[in-house]
Amino acid sequence: MLNQLATQVKATMGIYEAQDDDVYGVLAEFAHPGELLRAAKAVHEEGYSHFDTHSPFPIHGMDKAMGLGNSIIGWITFGGGIAGLSLATWMQWWMGEVSYPINISGKPFFAVEPSIPVMFELTILFAALLTVAGMFALNGLPRPYNPLFYSREFLRVTDDAFFLHIAASDKQFDMEATPQMLADMGASHIESIRDTGEED
Repeated sequence: MLNQLATQVKATMGIYEAQDDDVYGVLAEFAHPGELLRAAKAVHEEGYSHFDTHSPFPIHGMDKAMGLGNSIIGWITFGGGIAGLSLATWMQWWMGEVSYPINISGKPFFAVEPSIPVMFELTILFAALLTVAGMFALNGLPRPYNPLFYSREFLRVTDDAFFLHIAASDKQFDMEATPQMLADMGASHIESIRDTGEED
């Protein structure tokens, strides 16, 4: 009896069964931004960490609701800047005083003042390059495709739909309990996402 009821609930909510070896996660649609914000906060409070929200526009307070901290990209940028400045300083000193010293009117072989343009340029260059590289690494890019793109419902995410995706890699993830939790939160459509490279 309970199994039949569970099957009916899954059919009504649009939950599709998936094999454990190719399941990517569960995608749930919510009616409006407020519901998505509340769902994200509830999912975080339940202990989930591998989940994301998708909406046509930024939702104020979503980072806090998802429990996201400050990005480390700023530290990566800072490290790149320090590396560029250090390299520029060493390069100017080595070229002027070690590799090719020329006495020009008694001026020092190395001085900070004439070296500032090169120091500035390399500081900015290395900071920018490491910022982009760090962004790519932290976001798992480049990635040719995302299994979410094979969901027909997810195509509306840039128009008028609001989605929450919980990844199967989350330690809390369960193919029965997780969709039921999302249904209890008021999701209007729930489906399992499979990483098979095929559209459902």
